[in-house]
Amino acid sequence: MKYNLAFKYRIYPNKEQKLLINKTFGCVRFVYNTILYTANKFYEETGKNKIITPASLKSENQFLKEVDSLALSNAQLKAKISKLHEYIKNCRRDFLHKLSKKLSETYNAVVVEDLNMKGMSQALNFGKSIGDNGWGMFLRMLEYKLMFLGKQFLKIDKWFPSSKTCSKCGNVKEELKLSERSYKCECCGIEIDRDYNAALNIKNIGKEILKY
Repeated sequence: MKYNLAFKYRIYPNKEQKLLINKTFGCVRFVYNTILYTANKFYEETGKNKIITPASLKSENQFLKEVDSLALSNAQLKAKISKLHEYIKNCRRDFLHKLSKKLSETYNAVVVEDLNMKGMSQALNFGKSIGDNGWGMFLRMLEYKLMFLGKQFLKIDKWFPSSKTCSKCGNVKEELKLSERSYKCECCGIEIDRDYNAALNIKNIGKEILKY
């Protein structure tokens, strides 16, 4: 049997190394902020993207030559990633605004399920994927747009068994696994898409509430 043997060491920098490390961190922060600010300002003024490299900043900022160029290049990459995240966020917000506007103008009432997105993310190990879809933001947009037009926005209690309830006969299953994507009712025999079945239940209970 073979074994892998490993050793851990902690190495402390000397005085000169500490100074270089601090300089490098400071220069990286300077490059990142400068590139991000300059690129955003140029885009706001011209509507075009401008490529700025760390090398182009060295002529006016001689202190940048004192640190490793690779570290400065990483700062440029970080600025690009930050700008990409901002672009994605703006695209998502634009899409949600347009969708909520369309729904609020099309329907007199919208009924949604009050989902616990944070709990779902933790229970199903979805990480940030659920939070990133902007569900909470979408509901807020939809609610105020409907209220502004004098229309109805209803939230169904999150404990309502919308997925376990048969939309045809009202039978409620004791158990329904997440892997079961079709709803099969033991009472009336209906077989229907799980999410569509839940949507019908949410619509029906919303209609009952709106009667009063």
